[in-house]
Amino acid sequence: MVILPPATAGDGFGELRAGNLGVRLARTEAEIEAGLRLRYQVFYDEMGAIPSLEAARTHLDIDVFDNVADHLLVIDHELGDGVRAVVGTYRLIREEAADRLGRFYSSDEYDISRILAYTGRKLELGRSCVQREYRGRAAMQLLWRGIAAYVNLHHIELMFGCASLPGTDPEAIANELTYLAANHLAPAEIRPRALAARYVEMNRRDINLLDARRVLATLPPLMKGYLRLGGFVGDGAVIDTQFNTTDVAVVVMTELVTDKYTKHYERQNRELPD
Repeated sequence: MVILPPATAGDGFGELRAGNLGVRLARTEAEIEAGLRLRYQVFYDEMGAIPSLEAARTHLDIDVFDNVADHLLVIDHELGDGVRAVVGTYRLIREEAADRLGRFYSSDEYDISRILAYTGRKLELGRSCVQREYRGRAAMQLLWRGIAAYVNLHHIELMFGCASLPGTDPEAIANELTYLAANHLAPAEIRPRALAARYVEMNRRDINLLDARRVLATLPPLMKGYLRLGGFVGDGAVIDTQFNTTDVAVVVMTELVTDKYTKHYERQNRELPD
């Protein structure tokens, strides 16, 4: 597959810095490829996803959506400014980009017709990963800062995508699925529903018997990040055998993202000495 130039080349928000780390959109084909290679290392080499023959040959995690997406990158400037410095990535697909393919990625797993009917501008998030050595709080917060800047730049009002829980046995994560469905189900008017052929029931335990704090602590960091922003989950989970995960649809109203990060960094600026 040919990697096209970034969807918004030259139309980004610059770079946001936190110490030696920076976050910005990929600007070149080589930078996009660096993100795809990082995704392969994390999803296939580390997490046990099953590669296609082409993916195994190229060591790139790539699909048709990468040709229309923007690619958010975390850069460690202590490693330089080239492709070797890419240590995190997030794939961003706006409506205009999805229209070029006639669908969003999530539609392979979920009925997203209610999201599509929402009148505000929409953004699909996906393929988030960070190199193992950078999975502390700083890199993930920087990715969220980048998303907030992107949301402001393009006037996005609703974000959605799929967040993954490890493994393909719903019973092994029954507590987590039950907690999410019982406490964070999206409002009906924007609620995705797993496609009938792939639908996995999330309400698998008696919610009254669960220790909510303990269950919340076991959720992956990305899922907890969505919940901290007031995110919701869809109806039903989906097993993704290729990626060795159980997927849950997530929906976030973006004013929660921009408000959180605007207030956070305004507060930081006020605390800085003159």
